[in-house]
Amino acid sequence: MNTLQKKLSIALTALTLGAASLSWAQSSAPAAPPAGHGQHGDPAKWAEKMKERMAKHQAELHDKLKITAAQEPAWKTFTDAMNPGPMPARPDRKEMDKLTTPERMEKGLEKMKEHLAKMQSRLASLKTFYAVLTPEQQKIFDESHRRMASHMRERMGHMGEHKDGQHPPMDKK
Repeated sequence: MNTLQKKLSIALTALTLGAASLSWAQSSAPAAPPAGHGQHGDPAKWAEKMKERMAKHQAELHDKLKITAAQEPAWKTFTDAMNPGPMPARPDRKEMDKLTTPERMEKGLEKMKEHLAKMQSRLASLKTFYAVLTPEQQKIFDESHRRMASHMRERMGHMGEHKDGQHPPMDKK
């Protein structure tokens, strides 16, 4: 994979994680925000805070990139694509229990295909926006999202990995 593909992959991953976080935050499905987010018991406040953070990040990025009037339409299309709508409601557990294992798996696959379609749409918007940036703006954009992806990995514990890249032991007896 060449360097540009790596950078785009990192940027897309970071943006997707941010969009997924905001999308989850906007959902009315969760009963409470995730542990450690300080707004215990009020998902509406937590969702609003996430929207504010995303808006702040976008404003800062807009300023860092020094978006020109000619680039503004691509910027708007890009940010609109990155702002997720509300999360679909979780399937009814009782209804899911009535399904066979293959039927449940098919439902899961349908949801994954919907998610993939959204990701492809976001990637298309990202590529269109990225193409109108100058090389200097691309460098700023890449670095900004590299830092965000790194921060997200640190916050998420890199999906259970230690900083040394090793997975923690499964059994803590």
